[in-house]
Amino acid sequence: MKNIQIERIESVIVDLPTIRPHHLSMAVMRSQTIVIVRLFCSDGIEGLGEATTIGGLSYGDESPEGMKLTIDTYIAPLLQGKSALSINAVMALLEYTIKGNHFVKSAIETALLDAQGKRLGVSVATLLGGAVTQTLPVLWTLASGDTDKDIQEAHTLLENGRHKAFKLKIGRNDRKADVAHVAAIKAAVGPDVIVTVDVNQAWTESVAKQGIAQLQEAGIDLIEQPIVKTNFDGLARLTQYFQVPIMADEAAGTVSDAFKLAKIGGGSVFALKISKAGGLTNIQKQAAIAQGAGISLYGGTMLEGTIGTVASAHVFSTLPHLDWGTELFGPLLLTEDIVKKRLTYGNGVMEIPQEPGLGVELDMNQVDKFKRR
Repeated sequence: MKNIQIERIESVIVDLPTIRPHHLSMAVMRSQTIVIVRLFCSDGIEGLGEATTIGGLSYGDESPEGMKLTIDTYIAPLLQGKSALSINAVMALLEYTIKGNHFVKSAIETALLDAQGKRLGVSVATLLGGAVTQTLPVLWTLASGDTDKDIQEAHTLLENGRHKAFKLKIGRNDRKADVAHVAAIKAAVGPDVIVTVDVNQAWTESVAKQGIAQLQEAGIDLIEQPIVKTNFDGLARLTQYFQVPIMADEAAGTVSDAFKLAKIGGGSVFALKISKAGGLTNIQKQAAIAQGAGISLYGGTMLEGTIGTVASAHVFSTLPHLDWGTELFGPLLLTEDIVKKRLTYGNGVMEIPQEPGLGVELDMNQVDKFKRR
């Protein structure tokens, strides 16, 4: 295969409407902002990537506007003329030249893999060693902020079979009110339906001890990131103290984070997210660390649109054990999308596109409609 170069990289910010406000401990999302990466190669192939975060800068230290600036000002000039075939070399160059910026690096690697998959006529999962499944279990987050609405929504989704498990976002309210909210929903859906709780770092360690004890008593199946991500030792103490599994999400950001947490027993479950890890290949490295330490895995989301969701799905599909399933429901939050064919969800799972690359194609009319000007 002749030397194929990266000709140019473009980034576009789109603001997409959502079906309802989405309540988290640090923000209330009323729309979703997505940075689309378009990587054009000298053989005429275009690769797609996505960089998406939650609530501007309220979740982490990368914002949509900052990500676009980084791509346009630093990454696009750096990678112009580089080989589109040597993905590892490109990512090593990015790692050496640009510090941090994991969300952007994930988007670039996704675009390179998408282009290479299209070039070779195989899926991204195949490039990563091959899928063990063509579907992934997907839970739904109940985050309207209203207990009765959440219960009604859960019953509707259980009845139509789209989802069989749920996550609840808490941490914005008083602990007692949050626990009462969660306990009411768990009681309403019954003991056979998995209900997990994401505190999004909102509690101190002492408050977490009280809150987790009450959530465990209410029958909650999994507690996600109850305390600040930097308190690795506190996460280890909580993991050892309670029977209910404790999941490291924001704490398990990078490969290095995963190693440190595994060493001290900080979390019995790791949430994997391509954006915070800096790409798909880093997810496989984190998964290997978890496997070696006997830590279970969960496929997380930054509430990405279809491109980022499918990228996550491809790498998650290569993992032999994903004990807690995934939460790749981001596209379901959107009232409109920017791809020609939306993803298929049903019977508690998401179907992974099997076409070459990611298996998705931009609808440029939709991109133009929602493009930020």
